[in-house]
Amino acid sequence: MNKITRLKYYIDTLCIYDFKTDPVISALYDLLCSVGSEEVLKRQSSFFKIVSANKSLKEYISKCILTADNIFTQSACADKVGDLPESIINAVENDLMKLEQLSSLTAYDISEAVGDNDLREMIKTVPQWEIGNSLTPLSENWDKRLDDLISYHKVNGYGKYAKHIAFTWRNKEICPVASVDLITLKDLKNYEVQRQKVIDNTESFIAGHPANNVLLYGDRGTGKSSTVHALLNEYHSQGLRMIEISKSAVAELGLIREQLAASPMKFIIYIDDLSFDSNDSSFSELKAALEGSLSGRQSSNILIYATSNRRHLIKENFSDRENDVNRSDTMQEQLSLSDRFGLTITFLNPNKSEYFDIVIKIALDRGLDVDEEHLCFMAEQWATRRGGRSPRCAKQFVDYVESCEKRGKSW
Repeated sequence: MNKITRLKYYIDTLCIYDFKTDPVISALYDLLCSVGSEEVLKRQSSFFKIVSANKSLKEYISKCILTADNIFTQSACADKVGDLPESIINAVENDLMKLEQLSSLTAYDISEAVGDNDLREMIKTVPQWEIGNSLTPLSENWDKRLDDLISYHKVNGYGKYAKHIAFTWRNKEICPVASVDLITLKDLKNYEVQRQKVIDNTESFIAGHPANNVLLYGDRGTGKSSTVHALLNEYHSQGLRMIEISKSAVAELGLIREQLAASPMKFIIYIDDLSFDSNDSSFSELKAALEGSLSGRQSSNILIYATSNRRHLIKENFSDRENDVNRSDTMQEQLSLSDRFGLTITFLNPNKSEYFDIVIKIALDRGLDVDEEHLCFMAEQWATRRGGRSPRCAKQFVDYVESCEKRGKSW
């Protein structure tokens, strides 16, 4: 059996890493099938274009392996490969051997398999695709790298959760977010006590220990959302993933949990700027999701982190108070939701000296060589014009100062 036929059969017989519908593998299969006919010219040209758009053949196929979603990668992530039958392990090894050989296919191999001399000469006018290098840990002998792959998936996850760290809930699906806020915990100034509580809770969650749902509430611009974003950047390498949902999607929390229930990874469901109107039905849905119903009982791999400017989470009009006969019952109902967050952390606006401290720390991080007294004086004016002091206000002011400094302008 010649090499071209063997590689075609290799694609046909992939079992665990079944990439037959993958665009690159599908184009490769079409190319292999076309050898022996004039169609090979068109197929080789098409294959070159699609491979070149993905850097190199080995890098692409190895990336497919590292981000695959199958019984082996899921078991590796959950540290349960030992529970798999030997037949599955053998199938994994066979697939890896086949994929490694497929990744080494060159344009020269195709031209040598063409019998017609004129057709062979014409094929040589088509550019050769790059073979390149495979991604770590698939350096060589891929079928012998199972232990390395298991270690990789324990840290990096599998499937789309290996490709991405942040997601959003859209049209009843968990959809990847291509780019995320790159803020880190070191970028956030002051509020160390509040932030450490969130960090400790998150680390306990990742380690598989008891952890609480978290409500971060307080003044606007104090770093509540930034703290949550920074947690993802800090701990994604330890298997943490985040799914942001809108308040309107609270009613679908049960469906989200169902999709995540079988995953061995850790997920924070993040709800930003959470608040409800007094007649909002989502209020009860979130109560059930946090605690209080069989369907809403918290999964061990999911926590809810929410931010809000309101401690009671419910927007209340003065008319609501006038018409409320049982005021005490209403207050209890309002408090019942926020109380179901096991950890409630308050972020309040800084006083004047704390605000100046934040401004100075951010400026030092940026490497700005400016007079601190003048910096603080101008920062106070900036805050006055913008309605008050906050960490967000401090960052925006330093952004302005840095821009002026780099452009040689006065500020």
